[in-house]
Amino acid sequence: SVGGEFRRIQMTPDLLPADVLGVSIYEEATREFKFRPGPIFANVLLADEINRTPPRTQSAMLEAMNEAAVTVDGITHPIRPPFFVVATQNPSSFHGTYPLPESQLDRFLLRISLGYPEPTDEIRVIQERPSTTSLPSLKPSLTLEEVMTLQSTTDETRLEPPIAAYIQALAQRSRSITELSLGLSTRGALAVAQASRATARLHDRDYVIPEDVTEHFIAAAAHRLSPRDPALISDAHALEHIAQDILHSVPSPI
Repeated sequence: SVGGEFRRIQMTPDLLPADVLGVSIYEEATREFKFRPGPIFANVLLADEINRTPPRTQSAMLEAMNEAAVTVDGITHPIRPPFFVVATQNPSSFHGTYPLPESQLDRFLLRISLGYPEPTDEIRVIQERPSTTSLPSLKPSLTLEEVMTLQSTTDETRLEPPIAAYIQALAQRSRSITELSLGLSTRGALAVAQASRATARLHDRDYVIPEDVTEHFIAAAAHRLSPRDPALISDAHALEHIAQDILHSVPSPI
């Protein structure tokens, strides 16, 4: 767990951009408009069931996720760092879901599937009484300052030219796959590089090796691929298989 402010937004079809970003309200006493921040002004934001809200509201988060700031009525309001967004989504076959636009998907560094818990863990969850949960008493493992230090340390992780060329080769290969209309963009390649730097730090190294790239390539790249077949657009498993094929088709530099 991390110290700081946590907010959760339940995404629904009637949710408006102002419900996420905030709104300027006229105050009679001062005869001025005062901005009241929305739930997006947090250190950790959970957008629950993000594809249940229309694209207009989804797109309201783009500036915040890219610039860590929100512009309302022509005034830009910065979000206090660190800023981290986690989102869940429902299968596209569910009623009342909207597809996530490519620009929204591109803002997420990784897409992962948790799947079902192990049988022993699921039994423990079933047995646990709601009144005995430890969540309310959970204490932070990291302060906000420690998180920002880790982020800065990750940015300083060395990524040598052969590794950069390897990531570029993976991106280039994705652009030649016949099943895809669009492969990895330069932004996508940057995301793979950043995930590789973070992986290296998790393994107590200040430099990136090819295994760091391959470890999270699928999670960082699959949701950024655009298939030609419309039926595959929301098929996460099919896109992961394509990303796996890309990974296997490009030789490692070492």
